[in-house]
Amino acid sequence: MESNWENFLKNVGEWVGTFTQVATTGELLGSTPSILTLEGLEDNRLVKFRLRRFANNITEQPTSDRVQEYRSLGRQAVFFDTGAFSKGSLQVAPFAEFGAEYGFIDRDRRSRLVQLFDAQGCFSSMTLIREIRSGTDAKLRPDLTVAQLVGKWEGRACTVYADGKAPDTTVMSLEIQQTSGSLEQKLSFGARTIASTARIDGNCLHFEGATPRQVLLLPDGISSNIPLQVSHRQPFFVEAGWLVTDDERQRLMRNYNDKGEWISATHIIEHRVSSWT
Repeated sequence: MESNWENFLKNVGEWVGTFTQVATTGELLGSTPSILTLEGLEDNRLVKFRLRRFANNITEQPTSDRVQEYRSLGRQAVFFDTGAFSKGSLQVAPFAEFGAEYGFIDRDRRSRLVQLFDAQGCFSSMTLIREIRSGTDAKLRPDLTVAQLVGKWEGRACTVYADGKAPDTTVMSLEIQQTSGSLEQKLSFGARTIASTARIDGNCLHFEGATPRQVLLLPDGISSNIPLQVSHRQPFFVEAGWLVTDDERQRLMRNYNDKGEWISATHIIEHRVSSWT
């Protein structure tokens, strides 16, 4: 695995996109046009970040213009070999907001997602950020549907640990089937297999159990997988996924222990090996 900085540099470029607010139900709210520039300087030892946002379109004067320089990356940000990344809160704390951001990249496309929880640990809002490299004709992916996920997927999961332990890679498989009004999935990795069932409600999947979870299927092939509430008293994970092509999917996870401490970040690349209806 390349260094965190080298993987960060894979995002260098000018990216034209939109920041779209998403309700907890998956409903799309307002969108803001944007131009994000990551410029490598001093033989890529320095990266200049610039984010401009606009009221209506990018031909106008920006309503905000933020500039920042990076010579190193904080502990909470993990970049993987594709340039994909996750970052977020290092600790779930009482009466403090909690959040996570995920970024996927594939050639001239980037798709990012921000999940936010309020001071009581309840899911409060999301922001979907869809970006195209400036000067290219790359296209957005279609809205994600259950039918696009059905099938057997196989892939590898790379995990980076907060305590500095060497990253590891695990072979995994995921089987997804749709029945009348529900989705059934079976996840296998190492010697473990986890089966679960979700109720389908439009673009929302409701997983019941000791820790109720919600998966929202969003535009640009993005999915958001979260517990309805996070706590510093029990372990949990938060996740985003991106259907890069019809038969390739990537997922990013952030894992927390029963003290609310961030312990690892995982990047999964999986390919569909069979499909069924």
